[in-house]
Order: sequence, then C-alpha cells, then structure tokens
Amino acid sequence: MSSLIKFHLALTLCLAATAAAAQEEHQHHEHTQHDSSQSQQAEHHDHASHGDQRTESERAHVPPPPPQYVMRDMSEEQMAEMMAMDDTALFGMAMLDQFEWRDTDAGDTLGWDGRLWYGNDYDKALLRTEGERTDGEYEGSAELLWDHVISRWWSVQAGVAHDFGEGPSRTWAAFGVQGLAPYWFEVEATVYAGEEGRTAASLEAEYEMFLTQRLVLQPKLELDLYGKDDVANGIGSGFSHAELGLRLRYEIRREFAPYIGVSWSRKFGETADLAREHGDDADEVQFVAGVRAWF
Repeated sequence: MSSLIKFHLALTLCLAATAAAAQEEHQHHEHTQHDSSQSQQAEHHDHASHGDQRTESERAHVPPPPPQYVMRDMSEEQMAEMMAMDDTALFGMAMLDQFEWRDTDAGDTLGWDGRLWYGNDYDKALLRTEGERTDGEYEGSAELLWDHVISRWWSVQAGVAHDFGEGPSRTWAAFGVQGLAPYWFEVEATVYAGEEGRTAASLEAEYEMFLTQRLVLQPKLELDLYGKDDVANGIGSGFSHAELGLRLRYEIRREFAPYIGVSWSRKFGETADLAREHGDDADEVQFVAGVRAWF
C-alpha cells in the first residue's frame, strides 16, 4: 500500500512540474510578442520622426493597375498600325524661322527666312527661301530640294536654286547635307554649281539656348564662298560674306514667338572692294525685331 501511495505522489509531482513549465513558456511567449510589438512601434516612430524622404510628386503618384491585356506576337506592319507609327505616312510643315524688320544703312528692311516641306519620315520635298525687301526692291534666293534621311541625325539634299536681286538672276544645281551636329548645333551645308563654270558654297550653324521654358537665345552664323567673280552681282571669288546674328525670343506658344536681336555682317576680299566702289559699307550692324512661327 505504501508503494501505491508513493507512485501517486510521484505522478502528482510530475504533472505539477509539467504545468508549471507550460505556464512559464506561455508567459515567455507573451513577453516576446510584447517586446516585438514595442520594437516595431519604435521603428515606425523613428521613421516618422525622420520624415518621409519622398518628393511631393512621388507621394501623390498612384501607380497604374497592371496590364490586363497580354500583347500577342505581331508583324511590324500590324505593330505600326496599332501604335499609329507609320513611317511612310505623309505630312507637312510650314515655318518662318525669321520674319523681321531690320534697321539697315539703306533704310528699313523687311527680311525673311522660311521653309515649307511635305513628305514622310525618310523623304521630303523641301522649299526654302530667304531674302529681304528694301525700298520696293527684292533680293534673295529660293531652293526646291529633295531631302532624304541617311542616319538618325542627318539627311542629304539635292535640287535646284535660284538667286534674284538687283543684278542678273542666277540658277544653280544644289547639293547639301542638313542635320544635328554634336553639342546640339543645327547645321546646313550646301554647294552650288551654275552656268559658265560658277560654283558657290554656303554654311549655316545655329544653336538654341533655353534660358527658361519659354525664353530662348539663338545665335546663328552664316558663311558664303564663291568659286569665281560675278561683278554684275557685286560678288568676288573666295570667302565673300559672313553674318553673325543673336536673337532672343519668347515662345508664347511653341508655334508663335516674337523676338528681338542684333545682326553683324561683313563682306571680305574682292566682294568688299566691289561694295565700297558701289558706295556701300563692307560691314554693318543691324537691330532686328520680328516673329518666328510655324504650323
């Protein structure tokens, strides 16, 4: 009987020890959860105390929903049609880069420099013209060219050009390149071949400096060279003429921008001598005011 009492006593002590251990484990688990919750709250508090590092636009941004349509395989023609990206679609543009009043030694002058083109992304028909009108007399040029893209930034041009003015008019075959040079310089270089072995070349380079989103400063350089004398038009062979302009425009819209500026021009060599014989200065500074527009 004493053995049975001892067995019951030992079993009771074992059960009591097991219950005590379970109670201690439960208390330890609750304590751990409490510490973890306090730690997370502390981390959240520390993050909030340092402030949200995102910008205002990032905080306001709402990510779009994931795409609901999985794009199937398709040909280039189908892709171009779906994205409305047809490189062969025809469209056109008319632009007056300069339409301005000039204060010249000969009096008030109306000057222009514009172009009109129609075609697709690779081939265009291009009409460009520039000149001036003083006291009812016109002087300038018109060129009709085919423009073909040869690289991402450059195109080649070929066509016919016609000069008109006080002296005899001249017609030329024209060949050139046009594009965007390194450092964002817009460049046009053209060579001309005319009657009686006449040759000529011109180079234009300009750069647009965006002072603000609407205020643009545009320097422009023009150079002219001739292969032989054309005394009737006051032109000597060699490097004959240079013009450097600086125009500041305000883009009310991208398509319409009034501007003011200054232009310095100079004749060189025999061209300058012919100008002096005619009673004109070899160099001149002009103040200009006009508008740049395109549609």
